[in-house]
Amino acid sequence: MRISDIEVSKVREISREPQDQLTDVETPVYDPAQDRELVQQVTQSISEMGDREDMIASLKARIEAGEYNPSGDDIADTMIRRAIADRIR
Repeated sequence: MRISDIEVSKVREISREPQDQLTDVETPVYDPAQDRELVQQVTQSISEMGDREDMIASLKARIEAGEYNPSGDDIADTMIRRAIADRIR
């Protein structure tokens, strides 16, 4: 990728501008303990939800009847979503 002279001059102009505009910005406060508590609360809530018995029964019936034929895209999408969800935990 090539950078044009115009783009370089724009960057130079920006870098010469006074930086005191940034002094009014507050630094966000990060509290790992608070995040840990939130993650624990959400995880606990999810684990208490339980399985959706009606959905499981419906899927079992469709599988046994041979009517459940997910596409490869559906399977791949579900696998990727599950992998991402597992990393979040």
